[in-house]
Amino acid sequence: MSKQHPDAESVGASVRMPKSANRNGSTPGAAMETSVDDAASPAPSFGGLAIDFSGDIEVGAPMAPAPLPNLAIDFGGPAVATAPGGPGFTATGEGRTESKLLIVGSGPAGLTAAIYAARANLEPIVLAGSTPGGQLMLTSDVENYPGFPDGIQGPDLMNLFRAQAERFGTHIVDVDIDRVDLSERPFRVWARGVEYRAQSLVIATGASAMWLGLESETRLRGRGVSACATCDGFFFRDKEIAVVGGGDTAFEEASYLTRFASKVHMLHRRDEFRASRIMVDRAKQNPKIEIHTNTAVDEVLGDEKVSGLRLSDTVTGRERVLPADGVFIAIGHKPNTEAFRDWLEVDAKGYLVVHDKTNSRIEGVFIAGDVHDHRYRQAVTAAGDGCMAAIDAERWLESQGIHEANTLTAW
Repeated sequence: MSKQHPDAESVGASVRMPKSANRNGSTPGAAMETSVDDAASPAPSFGGLAIDFSGDIEVGAPMAPAPLPNLAIDFGGPAVATAPGGPGFTATGEGRTESKLLIVGSGPAGLTAAIYAARANLEPIVLAGSTPGGQLMLTSDVENYPGFPDGIQGPDLMNLFRAQAERFGTHIVDVDIDRVDLSERPFRVWARGVEYRAQSLVIATGASAMWLGLESETRLRGRGVSACATCDGFFFRDKEIAVVGGGDTAFEEASYLTRFASKVHMLHRRDEFRASRIMVDRAKQNPKIEIHTNTAVDEVLGDEKVSGLRLSDTVTGRERVLPADGVFIAIGHKPNTEAFRDWLEVDAKGYLVVHDKTNSRIEGVFIAGDVHDHRYRQAVTAAGDGCMAAIDAERWLESQGIHEANTLTAW
């Protein structure tokens, strides 16, 4: 893994799509109309979709500004009028604070919800946080997100999510929320002293991995230090690594990592484990796992990448160095739910509780992503949650007479 995150490459791409009928049999609006010379080339796969990277950057609609200023999509003809919410639509009111839908969070769940909501003419506002992008901003190589066969840097992937959301008219504000009032509609959310109001709300604030708090751990995060075995285990094939923690999550991660690593050292501060007995017994029987109890991590060693760990015995104080190519911190995740706990139901671990897919116990408030999902915690499942939450919000707004159904640019 590399912590060096290059800026997203500027590409000149043109996408040509054939005319087609929408699901009710009529021809789509101008946002989808294109022309292709079918006789000039053989019929390609994927229903006629062709991607041309020849460098033609002429576009038929204005594009979103940074972070991808040179990305262009050509729909094969001259500029055409687009319906609100369709490609090229730019929301009016820079700095607006009222919307039909407010989204809190800017990871895969929040930004996917924004893409779907914007295409449904909800003109969403996203309160992205002071460090927007979610957990993928701390991940170097992402190789398990569909559509990127060669992998992609985590920050680059989130830049693409953001650019797509902004292209359809999403207004994004990089601020943390302070408090909320969900007692009545419009729902109110305060962020950095500004009050935002919306008829519906999607909560996609995610969960943050808990860390040891070491300076060296922070410095080498993404360069051998990780909090997700499913995300990064592949990069440690035939390497010797360590897992820090003593609960079920730590033992699950250690077991998973034996698929790749030559040796997995489990490090735990105490001599007893919070994990279930079956998980502990399974680890003890695995020849690739070595368990070290009464062991604390004092420092992560390495300059450009992890080379080892400086450990100490919590009973005797004796120090030693453990060579390792990587370390996985598995001491838990903390859901980012503080602002909502007085209003919404949370489980024993502090995660929001969903009812019937994405609904909360308050009508008009929807939940998506890792803020409720402590089982999968993957970018692709969070994005799916965001899609469902936006569709549920749009349909709920329609049922309340707040929003008219949109079949032109929505799903």
